[in-house]
Amino acid sequence: MLEISKVSYSYGGNSVFSDVSLNVAPGSFYFLTGPSGSGKTTFINLCAGALIPEIGSINVFGKDTQTMTSYDLSKMRQRLGIVHQNCEFLDHLSIEENIALPLSVAGLDSIKERANIFELMKWVGLHSKSKFKPEELSGGERQRAALARAVIMSPEIILADEPTGNVDWEMSQRLLTLLLELNKMGKTIFISTHDLSLVRLAKSKVKARTLRISNLKLSQAGADL
Repeated sequence: MLEISKVSYSYGGNSVFSDVSLNVAPGSFYFLTGPSGSGKTTFINLCAGALIPEIGSINVFGKDTQTMTSYDLSKMRQRLGIVHQNCEFLDHLSIEENIALPLSVAGLDSIKERANIFELMKWVGLHSKSKFKPEELSGGERQRAALARAVIMSPEIILADEPTGNVDWEMSQRLLTLLLELNKMGKTIFISTHDLSLVRLAKSKVKARTLRISNLKLSQAGADL
């Protein structure tokens, strides 16, 4: 589903990764940990095709991101759900419209999908705020809306970059519960986080693999997590 082979990447001549490899199987659950600035967001962006490795290759659903056309990338991203750290909403649209945006981009009729959108907003606890603008929501509500938008197309892989980074512990647990439910539905979950308490909680509920970026390398984290 996701194959990373001997990837190296740098910013401004400073190496972020060197010779990183990983195979992600369908239906698996991963955490990516590491100190701030270690490259967790860069790693997520490489997996999503937003960045291209300088050395090595990344294959998503059997295709190399370096050889994908813009059409290929668009089709691939319909099978990926991406939760960005800063949510990246369009402020002039309502939350309901923001969540439905991937449907519009894919050329689907969002009116026909309205029932599904409502059910999804109800699932994340935002159905009463569907007409609110992004600026009217709290940090936790925005994170839940970002997760809803990421899964509106029923993607096979969900890449979440610090999805609980700006919320309290209670909300972190709620967001984790949503991701665990998606994994039970067969979705592959890949979460970058600095919150080891969240990792420990998840590992008590699901068979999750924890990876760590450190000193340019990707390695399996110790069992003490």
